[in-house]
Amino acid sequence: MLPRDMRGQYSGSLGLALQHYFKISSNEKPSRMKVSSTILTDSPTDLETMISEHDKIIGEYHLKYNKISWDEMVIQDFSFLDLKIKIAEKLLEKCVLCEKKCKIDRQFEIGSCQVVKPIIASEFLHMGEEKPLVPSHTIFFSGCNFICSYCQNWDISQNPSKGMMIDPVKLGLIIDLRRKQGSMNVNFVGGEPTPNLHYIMETMRNSAENIPVIWNSNLYLSEIAMKLLDGFADVYITDFKYGNDKCAEDLSGISDYTEILRRNHKIAQKSGDMIIRHLILPNHVECCSKPIIKWISNNLGLDVVLNIMSQYKPAYKASEHSDISRLPTTDEVDEVVSYAETLGFVNLI
Repeated sequence: MLPRDMRGQYSGSLGLALQHYFKISSNEKPSRMKVSSTILTDSPTDLETMISEHDKIIGEYHLKYNKISWDEMVIQDFSFLDLKIKIAEKLLEKCVLCEKKCKIDRQFEIGSCQVVKPIIASEFLHMGEEKPLVPSHTIFFSGCNFICSYCQNWDISQNPSKGMMIDPVKLGLIIDLRRKQGSMNVNFVGGEPTPNLHYIMETMRNSAENIPVIWNSNLYLSEIAMKLLDGFADVYITDFKYGNDKCAEDLSGISDYTEILRRNHKIAQKSGDMIIRHLILPNHVECCSKPIIKWISNNLGLDVVLNIMSQYKPAYKASEHSDISRLPTTDEVDEVVSYAETLGFVNLI
């Protein structure tokens, strides 16, 4: 249960923006994943029929999620959650989980993310996340579909074999144990969780506890992957990096960044609670920080939870790029925060 003082502390606009998260974390309502496991579905074998079945059921899921009580929670033999897992596994055969869409069979070939098997770099109760999330059971995956020249976690993002394989049944038991130890959520991050979507869903099917699922991601997912997260993820923590495609191409090798990120933020906002992170890069206030914040205000609203992060430091290959080879200045940080405040954001954390 949430401590009484925490529930009171977040009763204002932030409490409203993250209301589903707080209710799940305090066991006032079931998680989205748990609700999906109560909806009976067919078990088709071909991908096209599976996706059609998924699209047909998503409306039923949303109605049930908004109304279901604990008394109505009956787990089905083959559920909407099982269908999601089956689709995610099938997508691996011609992988299109992220927008790079390598279309290779990841059971036998290596795609752009370099992820062969789900590898856990670490898992622990994290006390350094956003305050409403602490303590967060954070599970770090190795490997990533981005190659950011300044990656703060480059030691795992660019080393997809660093860590250990954990059976999804065992990881489900670990998640339950961390919940009993006081975790407010389970937080899948990396690296990047997207290449491991099937494994993460299978893991949560093996978790008995009711716990909010956090999808902590660069959000460069395909539309079908975003569909699968609808009814699974309770909170999206997004990493909104760039305000234009040129910077995305130069620093992360992604040419269609803004189109994909804008689309997926709109989808995420409709399917769960959301916290948007933006890391201030030196010399990128005008080209990235301000355009991102302006777009959010115009398209997602001023009540969105926004974490403007100032802890950038040159890491990995940042020294090869003169524009990001230093720390952001106090003036740059103040300018970005002041810009968000002037626009009227009410949930800056």
